[in-house]
Amino acid sequence: MNYSNLNWQLSNSDLNICLPIILTLIFFSLYWFVSKSEKIKKKFYDKSNFDEASLKHIFFTKYFGLISMGILPTILLLFFIPSMSLEKLGFTIKYDTSLFSFLWTLGLSILIVPLVYFSAKNPKNLINYPQIRSKIWTRKTMFLNALGWFLYLFGYEFLFRGVLLIPLLDSLGMWPAIAINIALYSATHIPKGLDETIGAAPLGLALCLLTISSGTIWIAFIVHVVMAWTNTFTAFKFHPDMQFQEK
Repeated sequence: MNYSNLNWQLSNSDLNICLPIILTLIFFSLYWFVSKSEKIKKKFYDKSNFDEASLKHIFFTKYFGLISMGILPTILLLFFIPSMSLEKLGFTIKYDTSLFSFLWTLGLSILIVPLVYFSAKNPKNLINYPQIRSKIWTRKTMFLNALGWFLYLFGYEFLFRGVLLIPLLDSLGMWPAIAINIALYSATHIPKGLDETIGAAPLGLALCLLTISSGTIWIAFIVHVVMAWTNTFTAFKFHPDMQFQEK
């Protein structure tokens, strides 16, 4: 094949495909390496006791996830692709699909809670969850754990189901956009093990289809929050080294 006549100029269509993928790779990587940085972690543990340091460090990583995966890539996407908007990316309420969104969110939550509850008790899961490794949990720990997951998952879902999915949907069509989304989404779960990596594929497919059908990110976001809260609080309940204490 002769490549000498290729057009090297970046068209608007090219930008709509390349920029979301590049932003996803850059900002997820930024989040990952900051959250796993031993230097940053050490700063928290040098200033506080183990329980307090674990709480502060994990909450910092969750808040940083909102900034790095939700806010920063969205700002850059909207700047370089003016035809995009927060509403088009799914940050909106669509009254014509509100009943659809409510029923799917409710139905999936009812299905997910018992499934996650039983899997969260598995000793393999307790190795990684809850991510806050404090031995003594207080009301403050419970609140910041829930809030941290809420903030983090908003940024996470807006990156994958908004910034990455919607521009590619316009340029490539539904199935190529979903295929790229699932590939990158599943790849982010590789460090968490084979089970989560495999499980991310059907979950990613379902969340992409529901986002496209509803025109919003809310189903994906709320269902993911329900899943995370169920997993983390169940893991805390059954973790042999952790307990709740009123303060």
